[in-house]
Amino acid sequence: MPTIGVAVAIPEPWASELQDYRRGVGDHTAAMIPTHITLIPPTDIDDLHVAEVEKHLEEVAAETGSFRVHLRGTGTFRPVSPVVFVTLVEGISRCEQLAKSLRRGPLDVELQYPYHPHVTIAHHLADDLLDRAFEELAGFECAFEAQRFHLYVHDDRDGWRPTRDFPLQAAQAR
Repeated sequence: MPTIGVAVAIPEPWASELQDYRRGVGDHTAAMIPTHITLIPPTDIDDLHVAEVEKHLEEVAAETGSFRVHLRGTGTFRPVSPVVFVTLVEGISRCEQLAKSLRRGPLDVELQYPYHPHVTIAHHLADDLLDRAFEELAGFECAFEAQRFHLYVHDDRDGWRPTRDFPLQAAQAR
C-alpha cells in the first residue's frame, strides 16, 4: 500500500535554498523531503486505487487555474506541533480551495489539524534550533506562479519523490 502526498513544489532557486537551510539547522529529514506546500498530507492508498486517484488529480487540475504564491517571513505551530515554517502572504485562499477540491472522492481524508498552507523549514528539533530558524529566516521572501501540483510517493530509502505533475489548466479570470 503506497503512501502518497500531493503538494505544490517550491521552484528553484528557493527550493534548494530552503532545503539547504533546513539541513543546516539540523533537520535531517530535509534530504528526504522536497521543499513544498502540502495540499494532501501523507495518505495510504490501496494499489487498486492509484489510477482512480490520478484521474481525480487530473480532473481537479483541469478545473483550477494557476495562481501567485508570495512567501515572506516565518511562523510556527508551537506549542501544538514543533514546526517552524515560511508563511504565505499571497496564495493562501487559492491553496485552501485547491486542497479542499483535492480532498474529495478517493482523497476524502480527515486532517489531523486544520489546513494551513506553509513551507516547513524546521521540524522536531530542540527549541533553541526552532527559535534560530524562526529568527534567521524572518526576512526570507520570494514569489512565483504556482502552475502545477505534484503527486509524491514515499519510499523508505529515498523519502518523498515526485512521480507525476498536474498542470493547472483552467483559464484565469483576472
